[in-house]
Parts: sequence; C-alpha cells; structure tokens
Amino acid sequence: MELSSMLWRKSSHSNDSGANCVEVAASPNTVAIRDSKNPDGGVVALNRMEACALSALIKSI
Repeated sequence: MELSSMLWRKSSHSNDSGANCVEVAASPNTVAIRDSKNPDGGVVALNRMEACALSALIKSI
C-alpha cells in the first residue's frame, strides 16, 4: 500500500489547538489512520472488516 498517494481526510472533530487530530485514508481494501499532527509518524492500517468493527466499537462508547 502506497500511503503517499492516498487521499487523507481530517476528522471534523480536529481543531487548531492540536486536540483530536485524526486523518483517515481509504483504498479498496485498506483503511489507514494517522495522527494529523505527525503525518510522517506511524499509521494504523486495517482491512475493511477491521475498520468497520473499530468504527462500531467507537460509536458504542
């Protein structure tokens, strides 16, 4: 997966004060998540089923 060519979208909950800065990019098979304050840092890459499970878990909290 070539992350540099992916279109990253910042969460609408992100703000300029540095809190809650999350970006997500998706390809047909992968959903990638990173900290928008550190785009060259680590990336969590999930397959579509894992990403859906994570999303459902977050929404249930």
